[in-house]
Amino acid sequence: MTGSKRLTQHDIAKLAGVSQATVSLVLNGASAALARIPPETRERVQHVIRTTGYVADPIARRMAKGLNRILGVFTYEPAFPSEQADFFTPFLLGIEEEAQAQKYDLLLLTGAGVGRERKIFADGNRLRIADGCLVLGREFDRAELKRLVSGDYPFVAIGRREDAGGPVPYVGGDYTNGTRTLVEKARALGHEKLAYVGPSGSAESVADRWRGFADATTAGAELVLHVDEVGRPAGETLDVIVASGATAVFFIELADAVRVEAAARKRGLSVPEDFSAIVLGSHVRAERSHVQFTAFDIPREEMGRQATAMLVRRIEGAAPIEQILLTCEPVEGETLGPAPFGSAKKRT
Repeated sequence: MTGSKRLTQHDIAKLAGVSQATVSLVLNGASAALARIPPETRERVQHVIRTTGYVADPIARRMAKGLNRILGVFTYEPAFPSEQADFFTPFLLGIEEEAQAQKYDLLLLTGAGVGRERKIFADGNRLRIADGCLVLGREFDRAELKRLVSGDYPFVAIGRREDAGGPVPYVGGDYTNGTRTLVEKARALGHEKLAYVGPSGSAESVADRWRGFADATTAGAELVLHVDEVGRPAGETLDVIVASGATAVFFIELADAVRVEAAARKRGLSVPEDFSAIVLGSHVRAERSHVQFTAFDIPREEMGRQATAMLVRRIEGAAPIEQILLTCEPVEGETLGPAPFGSAKKRT
């Protein structure tokens, strides 16, 4: 067949010398139905499909099976600028890998037409082109999350999500236990005066880190400094760390740890000899360092893979609500050492 005319199942049936119903079964049929078609007939139909490059019309397939075999991916922040790459790219790699294994295509949903503030339920949104949607971002719109929970549209959140008027299906990282483990390692090395650089809420991922930190400092350790923000000038942060007498500093953001360590070197201070620096696994702002920081690893690719598999289960069957937290393994690094002898000594 020549020209620009789109091939149909009727065309494939004529070329293969079979009925259109047989072609439909080969393309869409369940195993039991396919078993009734002789193997040589199936092979003849599949050979014609391969040689003609036929692709089933997605609308027709939706009518026949109720599925487009398309998964939506919605991010509340732009996924591709370089400053976001450390955060989003591993998730997207895992999502793409599992979608391919499950034989689904991906559709990136950007909340087009709503300006800089992204919305899932924007005017004219095309959410239902996809059979279901993965939702990720540092913070979710609570009203939109509640609307998803109360509706019938399959979705899965990447990251633990609560406060949505009902249970949210999600795959997240166990930041609480990951943080607790690092604090316990620091305390085992004699650190009792601790500092924390980063907020304590309101996003679940932030609150989970703070909970793990607080749980591990209840007996004997002292929080001598809490800088309740990220992105503060490194020199100012270093000033308050030194003044507090903290011997171990926990950073939510790698970028803050990198800049404070560089500022300390300029002043003749050394990490971990003068104070230890521990990163609680978040790399939202791109940053590079010659130092391997003690941290925990967030299994972002695996989170993307498992969330995609969970979404497919929800699309293809009446799967129960699943909530999965993956272990965040500690990374040894070079920036956690024993508490300095005489830690109350003056540091300049």
